[in-house]
Amino acid sequence: MRWLTTIITEIFGLFVDDGSFALAILIWLGAVWLALVRLALPRGWGAIVLFAGLAVILIGSAVRRAGRR
Repeated sequence: MRWLTTIITEIFGLFVDDGSFALAILIWLGAVWLALVRLALPRGWGAIVLFAGLAVILIGSAVRRAGRR
């Protein structure tokens, strides 16, 4: 049964390298979705807000990763 755990862990590792990075993306997606439902922003602003947040998350993750090395 240990081999099954190893396989699942390896498959998960193929898609998720940094758990905090993936979690931050999921939280941001949820926050943007909730905010856009409640706010009446003009068309196109949602994409800009989504992109800006994802860019900040990516830069933060890269800076953290570079600081560890």
